[in-house]
Amino acid sequence: MDKAHDGKALRIAVLGAGMSGLATVAKLKQAGYTKIDLFEKSEGVGGTWRDNSYPGCGCDVPSHLYSYSFDLNPDWDYKWSLQPQILRYFEDFADKFGVRQHCHFHSEITDCRYDDKTHTWTLTQKDGSTHTADVVVSGLGQLNIPSIPEFRGRDRFEGPSFHSARWDHSVDLTGKTVCVIGNGPSAVQFVPEIQKRVAKLINFQRSPAWCRPRGQRRYNDADKQAFAKQPWRMNWYRWRIRAFADFGFTAFLQGENGMSKSLKDMCLKHLEAQVKDPDLRAKLTPDFEPGCKRILISDDYYPALAKPNVELLRQGVKEITPTGVIGEDGIERHCDVIIYATGFQSTEFLTPMHVYGRAGVSLNEVWKDGAEAYKGIAVSGFPNFFLLYGPNTNLGHNSIILMVEHQLGYVLQAIDRITAKDVAALDVKPEAMKAYNERLQADLGKTVWAGDCASWYKTESGKVTNNWSGRTTEYAVIMREFDPADWQSIPAA
Repeated sequence: MDKAHDGKALRIAVLGAGMSGLATVAKLKQAGYTKIDLFEKSEGVGGTWRDNSYPGCGCDVPSHLYSYSFDLNPDWDYKWSLQPQILRYFEDFADKFGVRQHCHFHSEITDCRYDDKTHTWTLTQKDGSTHTADVVVSGLGQLNIPSIPEFRGRDRFEGPSFHSARWDHSVDLTGKTVCVIGNGPSAVQFVPEIQKRVAKLINFQRSPAWCRPRGQRRYNDADKQAFAKQPWRMNWYRWRIRAFADFGFTAFLQGENGMSKSLKDMCLKHLEAQVKDPDLRAKLTPDFEPGCKRILISDDYYPALAKPNVELLRQGVKEITPTGVIGEDGIERHCDVIIYATGFQSTEFLTPMHVYGRAGVSLNEVWKDGAEAYKGIAVSGFPNFFLLYGPNTNLGHNSIILMVEHQLGYVLQAIDRITAKDVAALDVKPEAMKAYNERLQADLGKTVWAGDCASWYKTESGKVTNNWSGRTTEYAVIMREFDPADWQSIPAA
């Protein structure tokens, strides 16, 4: 019996029970596939929304757009929803679409190896157990492994310390002196929350970030009932949010244009309106163009930093001592707790998992100069291995769920081809992958992400590995139809 679609014989392994993995299982089931195993290292679904539970945690994309197009939710409480409701959305989705029955929790995959003879993948878990699959779909994303710099003396600190993505809720911050290292999208959310409780908050910032107002809005019962009874309202509202965000993409192109000037003016007016102290305002004014680093979105971040119990230091960290933090100025600031808001290992895709493709080639070796993939979803030499939210598919202006749904549609077309008679595997052609990435990098060179600032969007060498180079509508066009000419079909033995 071949691996025909109607035979349900194709064995598909999905990695990660976050936004990408959950959608993959749901869509595979809808397409008639049944032999699906989802491997998740934690105890439940939700991905980053399970990992991140720090105070004030929320999404910087409006909820009616940060949700699946095929599972709209009329009951969002806020325009920009908070972590508990977002996690509940994904948990409810897993129940509604029967995803849980395919889940293997506490099952971290550490090694994936392709067998050239059998055209199968062997997945090895952290406990040593193995699983065989015909197709692997990775939904591990870009922001799942916290990054803490190797500060000298970091392990000597005698008080509690933790990364914001692994918040230690057993630590009571009330009345404490807390050092926050970093000022990224997580810090902009939790700093206003903990500032209200701590005796003193010391924030080390190597470089300030641009911040624009959030304009939070709470949906009332009438709003929710209108969305529920007239779904077209949700679809129209969602379309309007997406279209407006895509329209604003011009602001992320290098060189001053009307949109980039409007964005910068908005951020500057927001800073001037909320920070009256000229010295503090100067510390919070970036020296690079908006968008080069991720733009922060908040209504209460600046007011929190202006409070008398907050000390803002525009400098990096030199050393950690048993009782505090020494800045680049050589002065030690004593503290009771250290919170690292230092981001993620964003350019080290699939870390810490090891992947070996045809002839045992290591993906880490292939990516030694920076990760890249064909349309963000496949790497030549790694047949039947697909990536969701892979290299160069992140956005600085819109919802990643839009991108993942386009990727998933393309991957499903590829999987349907793998089920065809006499096709054991699909491998993207190296020349197709090279041509795609040459065009992509040329386009990225025109954006602010390639500008002269350090960000999680690019490697230390300056290669932009994380972001897509255009609008979501442009990505939708290139992902609409499977491109057979760009793929090698490996025949069955």
